[in-house]
Amino acid sequence: MKQKKVPMRMCIGCKTVKPKKELIRVVKNKENEIFIDFTGKKNGRGAYFCNNINCLENAIKSKRLEKAFGAVVNPEIYDLLRKQMEENNEL
Repeated sequence: MKQKKVPMRMCIGCKTVKPKKELIRVVKNKENEIFIDFTGKKNGRGAYFCNNINCLENAIKSKRLEKAFGAVVNPEIYDLLRKQMEENNEL
């Protein structure tokens, strides 16, 4: 029986390739709204982060999310990501 292929994505903070399910997805949709996609299935351009605050800080410093989306990212998105990562790392 053929094994199912695991979708791999690159974290824009550390440039490490990991299985999609292990990463947090941020999406920019056609209306230019940028938000965190907890399902991983929303329509739009996706960018991925490891569940690691250091990756997030690297991406913020070098404006990688802005470059990936070609748009200004609301600081609220970064706050939500930071909160999500802190919660996930407490488990």
